[in-house]
Amino acid sequence: MACIVSCEREIVFSYVTAIACTRSMTVIELVLTFLSVVIWVVLLVGRGGFWRINPLLEETEEDAVRRRRGEGETQNISASSPSSSLPTICAVIPARNEADLLPVTLTSLLSQDYAGNLTIFLVDDHSSDRTGEVAQLIAEGLQKTSQLRIINAETLPAGWSGKLWALEQGIRQASLLKPDYFLLTDADIQHDCSNLNRLVSKAVQENLDLASIMVKLRCESFWEKLLIPAFVFFFQKLYPFSWVNNPHKSTAAAAGGCILIRRQALESIGGIESIREALIDDCALAGAVKWGNGDMEIGRQGDAETRRHGNMGKKRYLSSLFPPRHVSSSFPIWLGLSSLTKSLRPYNSLETIWDMVARTAFTQLNYSLFLLLATLIGMFVVYLASPVGFILGLVTGNWLVAGLGLLGWLLMSLAYYPTIKFYECSPLFAFSLPMIGFLYTLMTFDSALRHWQGRGGGWKGRVYE
Repeated sequence: MACIVSCEREIVFSYVTAIACTRSMTVIELVLTFLSVVIWVVLLVGRGGFWRINPLLEETEEDAVRRRRGEGETQNISASSPSSSLPTICAVIPARNEADLLPVTLTSLLSQDYAGNLTIFLVDDHSSDRTGEVAQLIAEGLQKTSQLRIINAETLPAGWSGKLWALEQGIRQASLLKPDYFLLTDADIQHDCSNLNRLVSKAVQENLDLASIMVKLRCESFWEKLLIPAFVFFFQKLYPFSWVNNPHKSTAAAAGGCILIRRQALESIGGIESIREALIDDCALAGAVKWGNGDMEIGRQGDAETRRHGNMGKKRYLSSLFPPRHVSSSFPIWLGLSSLTKSLRPYNSLETIWDMVARTAFTQLNYSLFLLLATLIGMFVVYLASPVGFILGLVTGNWLVAGLGLLGWLLMSLAYYPTIKFYECSPLFAFSLPMIGFLYTLMTFDSALRHWQGRGGGWKGRVYE
């Protein structure tokens, strides 16, 4: 009899425990799904409209109508200005084993319709595929050898990343021509014929120190369609372009594939050397320019263009994740999108995209274990809590959790859809953001593992700790 009573007690205890655990799980599911919904509402209405596909460098139909009515500024300074009055431009291209892409990309840069003076400096960084020779043949074929100068890179010194060392050598040679602006671009970028003209017009009309575009990335293979639009979406969420372009916001960013920077602005921050160890060099450069307000002064007219250096130099920020607070910049920068200038770099496999993200993800977190853990938890709450809650709610019959989960999933899909549309992918990809977020979370964790193992980031076969 005592045995039966004991068994009944155990059964009752197990039942009560199961109910308590179920209720606890239900509460956790409810809290997480509700939190995910709140986060997406805040992101949609309070994060600078990051999800919108703007600003676009190219003129929209609405812009064209306004310009024809005389309500907007022209985007084409070449059309109304003599070539002698236009800014002189020196383009610098770091190139390492790019012979396959140069026939398209270098040709596009040599074929710009910019009426001002443009000289291209291609830095052949110890290529093994005849990159320099191919570049010379392209210039000869277009009868523009005087416009192209090929530099054989010196040996990479300690304390430099390979790409920045190549840029440094190109800029050093280009500086002898005293250009008004440098165009820093990658060897995989196919420039629209009017891209330089639009960028220069933007910089001149708005008196910018730096203007950059996020070019349209290649999006053809399955893995590219699944992960590449999300890469742009996450970048815009981290650095809302409207905040980057607002001098009263501390957010600073640029896209390294295409950056136009005023020569005096670059010289005043100490040149490329000031960010020589940065793996996220584009954002480091943008931060160095925009955040110079408290430490530097500039006059943009005449020969008195100088900046007074504070304690910057080697202490230059290497990541723009933690910008200085309460910055009101006197050195405006601009970041936008382009639908016509494109990257031809293929990412046909998960491995290639994984390597691209893992190369710098942990750097973006300032190598902080705390930030890594916060990011992993945050990614789960933001991207996975809603779909998981939706599925569990359906399975358990908890319609409140299921409804909140579905709402959160729909909100993130709504935010992601403009990017999917811009990249001309199926609308169904908008609903894949939870899975994409999970993959990017794994890439971020792998980035930390690589750093701890001493593999770090890399560029074109070089690895940096």
